[in-house]
Amino acid sequence: MAAISFDTPLLSGDELLDLIPQRAPIVMVDRFFGMDGNGSYTGLKVEDSNLFCQGGQLDECGITEHIAQSAAVRVGYLYRCAGEKIPVGFIGSVNKMNFYALPQVGDELHTTIRVEQEIFDITLISATVQVNGTTVAEGQLKIFLKKDA
Repeated sequence: MAAISFDTPLLSGDELLDLIPQRAPIVMVDRFFGMDGNGSYTGLKVEDSNLFCQGGQLDECGITEHIAQSAAVRVGYLYRCAGEKIPVGFIGSVNKMNFYALPQVGDELHTTIRVEQEIFDITLISATVQVNGTTVAEGQLKIFLKKDA
């Protein structure tokens, strides 16, 4: 299988919004680049109008929300491909978060989500967020899925 490229998104705009419950002004993912055996891949262009931008930088809360929505896109894509209703996910915990730099307005975030463990409706993911190939943040989230009975 070919490596995922951050050049051409698989989904963006309304197609991407169909995969997540968030709506403007809280949407923190604007591109989905796809999945492979190593993970799923998303992006976000940091805009000055972003709620989580202060002083020309995306803050730690914004990066964490971007990671959570990146994980939601992954789940939404898998469920949509399977023809199933997309469940809502909730962050159960945030662990081992490290922020090495705050992205600037105009930066493009490229994020990799990897599933570390899945048990029933609980998923532990690890995330790496990069700008221009440099890791700016990484950490783990535990996500609970609420599936309709």
